Amino acid sequence: MADTQDVTLSLLSADAAEARLNDLAALMHSCVRAGASINFILPFEMPESVAFWRASVMPPLVTGTRKIWIAELGERLVGSVQLDIGTPPNQPHRAEVTKLMVHPDARRRGIARLLMAELEREVAALGRTLITLDTRTGDSAEPLYTSLGYKTLGVLPGYCIDPVDRSMDDATFMFKTLGASQPA
Repeated sequence: MADTQDVTLSLLSADAAEARLNDLAALMHSCVRAGASINFILPFEMPESVAFWRASVMPPLVTGTRKIWIAELGERLVGSVQLDIGTPPNQPHRAEVTKLMVHPDARRRGIARLLMAELEREVAALGRTLITLDTRTGDSAEPLYTSLGYKTLGVLPGYCIDPVDRSMDDATFMFKTLGASQPA
């Protein structure tokens, strides 16, 4: 892992996220254009990215059912991850990782690992014991999650469309348990 001492992590409030909305949208735009499978396909323009943040991320952030961390190198936003804690009443022990993103120019420096460690600290602080996520099968994030202790639940064939070539991609569903109650 590369030296990450110059990386600053921050948990964003709704006001701070609103103030950084264009930076967050630019990060997602860059990631999708580089082939990240995070719900969008090319062509993907900045207005679509801004609209996603306004309509899909800001409302749960305001209500407190979503948390967002950012990673910065100096003043530059280079990474982000979201935690969905808006679970149903029968799942108060669960949280879901969404939209782990690292700018293409800042990858392979340990930023994703730092963001995930911060997210997991928050999950533990919230008293949640199960973290779930999905990722494109074979993507570079899959071995990262495995190295962080996530276990594969299964693979769903043809789950999503590749953002660049529009082929059908499989998705790997993963989980990690925290605390004493760890299922086999």
